[in-house]
Amino acid sequence: MTRRVIILRPQPGADATESAARAMGLETLLYPLFEIAPLGWPAPEPDAFDALMLTSANAARHAGPDLMRYAALPLYVVGEATAKAAHAVSLEPAHIGARDAAALVEDMRRAGVRRALHLCGADVVAAAVEGVSIRRIPVYHAREAGDADSLAAQLRADDICLVHSPRAGARLAALVPPEQRANVSLIAISGSALTAAGTGWADALAAPAPTDPAMLALAQELCHKPGDAARRR
Repeated sequence: MTRRVIILRPQPGADATESAARAMGLETLLYPLFEIAPLGWPAPEPDAFDALMLTSANAARHAGPDLMRYAALPLYVVGEATAKAAHAVSLEPAHIGARDAAALVEDMRRAGVRRALHLCGADVVAAAVEGVSIRRIPVYHAREAGDADSLAAQLRADDICLVHSPRAGARLAALVPPEQRANVSLIAISGSALTAAGTGWADALAAPAPTDPAMLALAQELCHKPGDAARRR
């Protein structure tokens, strides 16, 4: 039986991941654990900041028209997906970080940024670097979707789950019972997402970079070797 890649991230990212996975010849199943919804947010004066910081494409998608109040600020983003979402609303990043929020803040410090506005999700993990003051304002939130019985019923032995955030890792751990985890592998976008998913999985790997291509490369490697359940048959 072909190993499947289970895509748990919210839309529209889930469709993008699925398209990339299928282009690599991977079999997929979509099961988003969350739905993204915008939040109302207070828009502070732009002159209080040296830079705008976005660490998720969802912030660019859901911030709304007030986002353009900060168009004159240098824009710092994490990842090409966030850069693409910013471009879609007519914002051009001054810097694209290849790693995570903490590394991006360090990049800003080195560039002389001292006051940054971080438009983010309600569950963002704070990143701090001495010398940079960051005001975080949630502009979207992720509400739970799906249920335990449905996910458990759809998972089969040797499936590979993609975990795109610590919150997704924690929810996956809550939805999949320990006895089922032993037959399911997971690939996490970061070490913190991997930790949040708990223990007991057949394979548990963190991507070397927090990107879809890095995660899918690991998934492809796993798909090219039999899983634990296949080896026991």
